[in-house]
Amino acid sequence: MFDRIGDFSREIINTQAWLPSWAISLLTLAAAVALALAVHGILFRGVSRMVRNKDLFWRSLVARTSGPVRLGVVTFALSIASEIAPLTATQRDVLQHALLVGFVGLLGWGALTALHIWTTIYLRRFKLGAQDNLLARKHVTQARILRRVAGTLIIIVTVGAAMMTFSGVRQYGVSLLASAGAAGLVVGLALQPLLKNIFAGIQLAVTQPIRLDDAVIVEGEWGNVEEITSTYVVVRLWDWRRMVLPLTYFLEKPFQNWTRDSSALIGAVMIYLDYAVPVEEMRARLAEIAKSSPNWDGKVVNLQVTDFREHVMEVRMLVSASNAGRAFDLRCEVRERMIAWLQAEHPRSLPRRRTEIERMPRDTSRVQERRGQHQAAA
Repeated sequence: MFDRIGDFSREIINTQAWLPSWAISLLTLAAAVALALAVHGILFRGVSRMVRNKDLFWRSLVARTSGPVRLGVVTFALSIASEIAPLTATQRDVLQHALLVGFVGLLGWGALTALHIWTTIYLRRFKLGAQDNLLARKHVTQARILRRVAGTLIIIVTVGAAMMTFSGVRQYGVSLLASAGAAGLVVGLALQPLLKNIFAGIQLAVTQPIRLDDAVIVEGEWGNVEEITSTYVVVRLWDWRRMVLPLTYFLEKPFQNWTRDSSALIGAVMIYLDYAVPVEEMRARLAEIAKSSPNWDGKVVNLQVTDFREHVMEVRMLVSASNAGRAFDLRCEVRERMIAWLQAEHPRSLPRRRTEIERMPRDTSRVQERRGQHQAAA
């Protein structure tokens, strides 16, 4: 069928002998591109109407595959036009080589699109906004890190395959293979930062010392893991600042992860009071505060005297919450309501300094008074 189309097109082109061959070739290629874009536009509008009333996934799927399909249709149309247009051998070789590079790029683009679609389908089962989102954070972190690593590898392979279509680059690759020892060392040193981050990303995805939305303390700052890319991690601090750290930081340096095994946390509140404080009443008051607070998860509430100091004793109050944010708010609430209760009901329980004053004997005071008078007269 393509041979018949080509013969028919050549007959039409031969009738237009008054046009130069380069103009005919240009018009042929432009017509092929225009026809391909028109066909793609019609198909895309039809498919878009079909999925208009479906959920967001299908609409985003059609929108994301539009680019690769457009490039594929244009490449196919140009490959047919290259056989029809009156091109010279050199021009046809250049065009076919460009189409080959475009086909390699199309394969890479399609692989990236397929990777994104698979990740989206896989992650639809997990919701980060759930109350207990530990399992969701685990799978989302793994999927996103591995997707970025796989995307980086796909881009590297695609660019390498496109470059190998050029004879000069291919000969350079053969020469590199001939001196594999020195070349491998040089390439390894040059790509060390990239390879280090790639392997660090794979290790983070497998071992998962951190996950998305984990509450961590890094460099003395408290915050939540907001984003994990293929090269760095973004930590959203409590005051909305962002701390950007390399992936290797979480493999080489110590840090605190408050939500490693569970999102629930136990918050501790320390208070220093006088020895006269009624501990049992204070314990009962802490239970009342916890039960009336919407931040308490109903699991842990405890009060203990943990230490004695010279003038005060140390009282530790423990309360639990479902996540780090609620635990912080609950601790603040316990501090505020407990100190208000102590000030109102037991003000003598607050820290005080005791001083004992003893009166000196009367005759001793007179002797000291006379000594002072004699010293003044002298």
